[in-house]
Amino acid sequence: MSAGTAISLDQYLRTSFEGIDREFRDGELLQRSMPDFLHGKCQMLIGVFFMALRTRLKLYVCSETRMRLSGNRTLIPDVAVFHPSEPSLVPETPPLVAIEILSPDDRLSEVRGRLEEFRCWGVAHVWLVDPHSRRFYHCEGKLVEIDTLRIPELGIEVTPADFFDYPAN
Repeated sequence: MSAGTAISLDQYLRTSFEGIDREFRDGELLQRSMPDFLHGKCQMLIGVFFMALRTRLKLYVCSETRMRLSGNRTLIPDVAVFHPSEPSLVPETPPLVAIEILSPDDRLSEVRGRLEEFRCWGVAHVWLVDPHSRRFYHCEGKLVEIDTLRIPELGIEVTPADFFDYPAN
């Protein structure tokens, strides 16, 4: 959803927004969905999971971080995992993993578009996590529901029990 304000990338990168940060696409500010408690809880559990592995596997984990996909496009994944080196303050190289977590008011078509942008940018593992249904999806040009999230090159396998410490709805 556009906020209707056209600004430059430099202005955007120097601007803080009240509430949820905005994304930047082609000069327009885009509002993001308001997360609920399960979204926030799941985001923290995902972050903690990867943070526990950070030293052993040289992982650099961040959440809600602006990432510059191109000169006119900046997206903010819910969680990103970089490997093997730490990114710049506003990353311009793709993370190893980009994770989006569904919020109740997300439009699936918009979420799919964001996931595809991450994939086209070069993110090796693009995941969608639905904390309400306790389901995982991998973006491979289309969304594919999977039982386990895998990062084979690091020997990581994530099951629903790793991210969801509550019963399914």
